[in-house]
Amino acid sequence: MLTPSVRLPLLAGLVIVAAGCVTTAPPERVSLPAPAPAPKPPPLHSPPPALTQAAATAPADGSSVPDTPLTLDELTRRAIASHPRLGRATFAVESARGRLTQAGLYPNPVFGFTADELGDRTGPAGILAPLVSQEVVLGGKLGLSQAVAAREVDQATLGLLAERYALVGSVRATFYETLALKERAAILADLVKLAEQSVSLGRKSFEAKQIARLDVVQLEVEAERLRAEAEAVERELPAATRRLTAVVGDPRLPASAVSGTLDRPLPEYDLERAKEAVLAGHPEVLSARVAVDRARAAVRRAEAEVVPNVTLSAGYTRQNQNRSNDWAAGVSVPLVLWNRNQGNIRAAQAEVGAAAQEVGRVEADLAARLAQAFQTYAAARQRVGRYTGAILPRAEETYKLSLEAFKGGQFEYLRVLQAQRAVAEARLELNRALGEAWRAAGEISGLLLEEGWPVAPPAPVPPQKP
Repeated sequence: MLTPSVRLPLLAGLVIVAAGCVTTAPPERVSLPAPAPAPKPPPLHSPPPALTQAAATAPADGSSVPDTPLTLDELTRRAIASHPRLGRATFAVESARGRLTQAGLYPNPVFGFTADELGDRTGPAGILAPLVSQEVVLGGKLGLSQAVAAREVDQATLGLLAERYALVGSVRATFYETLALKERAAILADLVKLAEQSVSLGRKSFEAKQIARLDVVQLEVEAERLRAEAEAVERELPAATRRLTAVVGDPRLPASAVSGTLDRPLPEYDLERAKEAVLAGHPEVLSARVAVDRARAAVRRAEAEVVPNVTLSAGYTRQNQNRSNDWAAGVSVPLVLWNRNQGNIRAAQAEVGAAAQEVGRVEADLAARLAQAFQTYAAARQRVGRYTGAILPRAEETYKLSLEAFKGGQFEYLRVLQAQRAVAEARLELNRALGEAWRAAGEISGLLLEEGWPVAPPAPVPPQKP
């Protein structure tokens, strides 16, 4: 019988010998068409220094941060730095990378030990038999599994990019929607003051018997209408600004600190060129195309499953009855007779077709989203041009001339009221058109993956002197 000092080194030697017998070359990697390179995602783990400083100065009790101007760029940086949507997508990338690593790992060897015929009269220690086995993976299965997992990493990375630009577009659209409402409240406040002045002047004119009571009532009704609309916008504004901070991903941001202006040149977009850019480089389209490559790699992986793996084994037997030491070596191979993985191969082939169809669906969906946003943008921009170029200037001129004529005794005040209402409606419609145009432009910018936005228009080239 072997002593413990001899038995333990012997068993260790068996493990080493068995593992050495099954050492094979690294699994063959499958060469698949590489997907189109995706833009490198921005770092999401560390916020910009400005955000770090803001977080350091934030109250420890979780109350609102100080009222500081929150521009579109600042809100976008905050959203990119800490929004849960991007954090979740980042973890999805890490998860896919972990699966890629796992897909290439070789199976562990298996160690077994049996003790038989213990207590036998001729040898109480019985028959002791340690055994080590190792599965040898054939057919390049590990490389094929890694090819599938690598495409999943690509898809997860593209998914992160898609989430990023969808978030940026949403922040931009909501920002300008909120800003338009804020400016609308300011416009209505000015109009209410103007209407109150008109009511005061109308009452004085009525007391001087220059206008009828009916004219005064009309002035009061117009003032009340504007006041009611201003109060409605004031009540709507807090919820709109809170919605913006929720879209950014930080509800603690002060709602009153949103800063910006609608009075800037609108960006230039061409529908056909924008559609070509979106269909060529949007992360959702690229991810759908990568899914086709992944499905093809999965077909190859399913076909490789037909090649059986080989299991090698090596063991030692100590028979204490006759005090003999025996060695054993074995090999086992599954017989591929009935199960040739036909069902999984067929399913994988169908997935290739489904993935190809998904590319078309994603392209159609993106084209529809772009067309919808561009339709709103083009119509709103057209209205903006009309109101700023013709309608509002003429309405203001009409009001000014009517007021001067009324003071000179040439017009009745009803004409002044009509001119005043025309100015109010023109300013409010211009505000609404600007809000719609900027909101749609924000959505388009997200689909086009625009970083620095809005892009400043090119400076005019001075004429050359002869």
